[in-house]
Amino acid sequence: MNVISLRNADLKDLETLLEFEQGVIEAERPLDPFLAQGELFYYNIPELISSQQIHFIVAISNEKLVASGYLRLENSEHYHKNPEHGYIGFMYVKPSFRGQKISNLILKSLKDWAKAKNLKELRLDVYSNNTRAIKAYERFGFTKSLVNMRMDI
Repeated sequence: MNVISLRNADLKDLETLLEFEQGVIEAERPLDPFLAQGELFYYNIPELISSQQIHFIVAISNEKLVASGYLRLENSEHYHKNPEHGYIGFMYVKPSFRGQKISNLILKSLKDWAKAKNLKELRLDVYSNNTRAIKAYERFGFTKSLVNMRMDI
């Protein structure tokens, strides 16, 4: 088993994080027929790294980045009981490191940061047909909420 450590992402990580972003998109393409063809970008990674509202961390093994994730502070809808929540995104683990519970280490760190910010709620989005990810999030303690539906017309 590899020794894994966590640290804050920084701009020196940009090249690898751009590769991770493409890994996320590649994994999601078969799950989402609504994704456009060609090269896509989901994130403004330098902004994620520099924002005071985002805790962006990476997992390291043998001085190489192997995983990522962030927690963004967000205002909740006025009708929700918690005025703010943490939104988790950019969860990615390199394929050769999957199955080692690295995502749990990242989620735990993000949850701890959220608690330090006095948040009471975490949220994330996951494709309904991504059963592997759903099981991992449920094992961590997340529960399903809304189902987003759409159709071509």
